[in-house]
Amino acid sequence: MSTSVWKGHIAFGMVSFPAKLCAAARSQAVSFHQLHRGDLSRVKQVLYCQAEDQPVARTELVKGFEYEKDRYVVLDERDLARAEPRSAGVMEVLEFVPAAEVDPVYLDASYYVVPEAGGERPYALLLQAMRQSRYVSIAQVTMHQREHLVLLRPGRSGLIAHTLYYQDEVRALDEFRADAAQLPARELELAALLVDALAASFDAVKYRDTYRENLRVLIDAKVSGQEVADQSARPAPAQVLDILEALKASLARTRKPVAAPAALAPVPITGENGTLPARRAKRA
Repeated sequence: MSTSVWKGHIAFGMVSFPAKLCAAARSQAVSFHQLHRGDLSRVKQVLYCQAEDQPVARTELVKGFEYEKDRYVVLDERDLARAEPRSAGVMEVLEFVPAAEVDPVYLDASYYVVPEAGGERPYALLLQAMRQSRYVSIAQVTMHQREHLVLLRPGRSGLIAHTLYYQDEVRALDEFRADAAQLPARELELAALLVDALAASFDAVKYRDTYRENLRVLIDAKVSGQEVADQSARPAPAQVLDILEALKASLARTRKPVAAPAALAPVPITGENGTLPARRAKRA
């Protein structure tokens, strides 16, 4: 389990239990150092005071808020501690909401919620109650010097927390528009067939960061003095002049064939004629 980023209590109603949050995922990328071109030596970023025209040490830094142009108020660690709300130590569930009502655009970082000693039973109680109700919970917690809105949901093995963006942090929805009223029926039909042809169960193992892999191959080759073929030449996407023809061509190139309608099967249910007409089975 990764290092915890927050420790405290989770409270729902009058029930509370000790828990911690551990990062559920982390980005991976090939990192580089800044080097001096002439001798390939490492360079450092220097903190510089413009007023005194000289570098300063990190120990001389303080936090300042600019309330007017070039005028600052300084806050020390005691000031920051006094400003911390109750959610600094207690993640309190504010309400339970249907999961479908939370737009994924609000989701930020993900964390595993791990119960601490003595908190296993109420943790399991909250987990199971949410599984049965199919609700997710909305809570607040203070960490990393800000109060986060949090969504708690049941995962396969336990509770998972997602920090959420606040409403004023999400771009206005009216900036994104799509007019589907005038779409030709044939284009929509072919687009639906293409979606169906490419439909599959999600499996994260199938996807890789090929850019990161290519960088590693390039780096290993340069370390060993080998040459690597240029991967940068790529065909430009063809300009779509006729959407209908492009959809037809896309369907023709799709490896996965469109599923044929399943055999008709009668549904035994009493009616005027003893049974209803046969229904088509759902696509696999």
